[in-house]
Amino acid sequence: MAASSLCAADPGITLIGMGTVSGDALDLSGLDGDICQRDDDTNCIPRATLGGFGSAITYTGHDNVFLAVPDRGPFDGRTSPRVPYINRYHFLHMVVDVGVPYPNIRTTLLDTRFLRNGNKRLLGDAYAFAADPLDALRFDPEGVVVGRDKTFFVSDEYGPSIFQFDRDGYLIRRLPVPPKFLIGTPGGDVDEAGNSLEIYPNKNTFGRQANRGMEGLAITPDGRYLIGIMQNALIQDAGLNNATPPARVGLCNRILRMNLDTGFTQEFVYVLDSIAQGRGVNELLAINDHEFLLLERVNRTFVPTLPLTAAEPLLKRLYKIDLNKPGLTDVSSNATLPATAAALAPLNIVPVDKTLFLDLLDPAYKIDATRTIKDVIAEKIEGLAWGPDLADGRHVLYVTSDNDLSQALPTKIYAFAVDGAAAKISYQPQQLPKRIFPKGTVEKALGK
Repeated sequence: MAASSLCAADPGITLIGMGTVSGDALDLSGLDGDICQRDDDTNCIPRATLGGFGSAITYTGHDNVFLAVPDRGPFDGRTSPRVPYINRYHFLHMVVDVGVPYPNIRTTLLDTRFLRNGNKRLLGDAYAFAADPLDALRFDPEGVVVGRDKTFFVSDEYGPSIFQFDRDGYLIRRLPVPPKFLIGTPGGDVDEAGNSLEIYPNKNTFGRQANRGMEGLAITPDGRYLIGIMQNALIQDAGLNNATPPARVGLCNRILRMNLDTGFTQEFVYVLDSIAQGRGVNELLAINDHEFLLLERVNRTFVPTLPLTAAEPLLKRLYKIDLNKPGLTDVSSNATLPATAAALAPLNIVPVDKTLFLDLLDPAYKIDATRTIKDVIAEKIEGLAWGPDLADGRHVLYVTSDNDLSQALPTKIYAFAVDGAAAKISYQPQQLPKRIFPKGTVEKALGK
């Protein structure tokens, strides 16, 4: 492959790396055998498939080690009840070799561990309910951040909920999410077209939309606040219309800010550009204690997950938002929100502003002599993480894809160098004095 050329399009931002992890790679879980689709026992993948980890990834603050959490597993959580998908997380060593030919991001899997509630493993199974909700094992991870005390937090789309785990994967506590975010009748069944029955009004009239829960999770650099964002509007926030089946229409997403010391929460409004092409918010990443990068994207690509067909992606962008905006409205007391930005003003609701930070589809971002990122970008760009700074002081931003554990699709990773002054950000790295993963184990895995 030709030598990589460093490509800049957005002010202060340069594409410096690209890498992939094969869709048929295996993790270090030690699991044997296959896991199959619930209604088609001929459609199976190995239980130890290393995939989906680009859905949620975060830097541990040390030794180029990242923590990544796959979501609910293959087949949209509709797996055989005999062998459900066991929720897990991975420690990865990841570096970008700046200035050498693409692919130039090296990824080494260090360890795979299971997520647990007591002595039971959490499951991606859409039907893993329990009479006592506190005993339920049903879990769909979508966002992850590392805490101050060698723990980590995961946002769950099934709830939505936020769980805190110790570094060995044992559940420490559930952080309470305001009731308006929760649906009353969760379930795993779908209609003939594959739509979740959760979206039908005879099932739910409030709470998150099906498969559109707390998709993004960030933590402030001091570790005091968690900030979560919904992928799309809540049902009662004009999220769905009255069609059969209901279709997504609402543009006003809720942001939840939670003080980890007191439990106090606030809610703010983020307005999507549009709802076309399955658009939604997929990740949130702290720049400092009040500014954040937010990933908004469509679910279209020229290289889709089968059986979907190829279609031109029209938007995959990172926006910058500021929760210190003067006059920003806390909508915690608003039981409902309107469908559009124009309808917010008469209600005296001021949403967050959004400023374009990085357009992943910009033709300036070339991966070789003839192709750009747009030509090969995955359907589900879902992960954002800062890495260690470069020697010249620029910050490294990693962007990852969720391959849905497809054996035919690799996980794709992009690296961008960010000049803080030129990009107009004041980046503050997270304060993580303690290692969550031992340095000696990293060195052993790398043969040092």
